[in-house]
Amino acid sequence: MKTRIQGLSLLDRALVAMTDDELTALIDSLPDDHREALDSLCGARDGGFEDPAARIVAVRATAARGRMSGGLEQIATVLIDPCLAECIEALGDHADDPSEEQFLDVAPGLVEQHGVATVRLMMATTVAGEANASVMLTRLLKRDETLALPAAERNDEVVVLTREADPEIKAKRKAKRAAEQAAARARREQQSKARNRT
Repeated sequence: MKTRIQGLSLLDRALVAMTDDELTALIDSLPDDHREALDSLCGARDGGFEDPAARIVAVRATAARGRMSGGLEQIATVLIDPCLAECIEALGDHADDPSEEQFLDVAPGLVEQHGVATVRLMMATTVAGEANASVMLTRLLKRDETLALPAAERNDEVVVLTREADPEIKAKRKAKRAAEQAAARARREQQSKARNRT
């Protein structure tokens, strides 16, 4: 499960790291049937998205919602299919389980043809799919000079938690406590009167 989550995290980072221009260029390079499949996955009505910007928004939103449900992987699989096919062809007999050296031999050609962002996405998709080469590809995505993913963006906004409650909230709490105590006192008095009658 931990490996699975790590793979999905890398895939998410690879897609997030792609600029809108890179993602648009990748989608434009896809065969028509791939683009139609992508539009369908992202909720387009008949005919697909007419506005490329709307498609990008839909792709990113669907991927974000589909991190754990498989939607992210489905989108990535469609996006990287031509790049993956070329990679498999270039690796030949080593395609099922290439060594790092064998993969790095074919990587420059893939980068030249498809761009480094698409190659990273292909690598991360392969890792998420738990392929034999996952360990090697993960290492490259983390440490290789060219293929490593950019550092994940951090949110530097600091949220300071304080024990001090808002004065209005304090007043409401105090009033509620007083009302509860008064109600409890009234119940006790009623019970006492009821016992004295018997």
